[in-house]
Amino acid sequence: MNTALQLGDAIAPPNIIPLLASYNLMPQFLCESIIDAAIASISCTQAEINHALEQFYQHWDLKTDKKIQDWCLRYGFHHQQVKILATRKLRIEKFKQATWGNQLESYFLQRKRQLDKVIYSLIRIENRGTANELFFRIAEGEQVFAELAKEYSQGLEADTGGIIGPVEFGSITPNFAQLLYTSQVGVVQSPVPWGNLWVIVRVEKIIPAQLDDFMRQRLLQENFEAWLQQQISQLSPEEKLWMGVGLSHAETHTSTSLSNQRRGE
Repeated sequence: MNTALQLGDAIAPPNIIPLLASYNLMPQFLCESIIDAAIASISCTQAEINHALEQFYQHWDLKTDKKIQDWCLRYGFHHQQVKILATRKLRIEKFKQATWGNQLESYFLQRKRQLDKVIYSLIRIENRGTANELFFRIAEGEQVFAELAKEYSQGLEADTGGIIGPVEFGSITPNFAQLLYTSQVGVVQSPVPWGNLWVIVRVEKIIPAQLDDFMRQRLLQENFEAWLQQQISQLSPEEKLWMGVGLSHAETHTSTSLSNQRRGE
């Protein structure tokens, strides 16, 4: 008996919402619906539409008009819906650019301190006296930082001779990031308490963030995600409950939706 799923089989409209809810897809459906409303007025040139359709047909291996017609018939698409589907990712990117593109330089400057990267050396140790002794050995040139880190440090940095990074300042806890940001490159800092440990740090290199094409796309995506979270927060409690999600639950699923968009899924 053939029990394979046939996606072309008709699903009656009254069954769609219960199915989405049972598959726990309502949060993503909600996010995508918000996005669709926002990009409804975004248009593409004919050349852009043709290119998007070409990529779409290639992805689905639709090499002939007959295959395209059969595919549309199987999944219930008409030509206009195919164009909407094929250009959706492009229209989302156009929406991002139109909404936040002119603000990227100022937004980048606001975020730059968190986006800059740092490479630093670290030793973590429980005993304050030992930490002071190691600091003086390094400061006076008796032993190199890497040797002592491998022998004494109580974190994973022991495996790398104390070296950590490059990492963005924004990914480091604020107090420790401030310590690194205010440290002079190449100068070992005297031990400071950190929780139950004492740490010795030396900043090896600061790598300033650049507003290149990759960074522009990243900042556009950050603004887009913040906007989507704001749209979700404005839904009424009744809408959230009817959709089967609370605000926090919707926010949890937003990242899944956005990740799929970045991969073009």
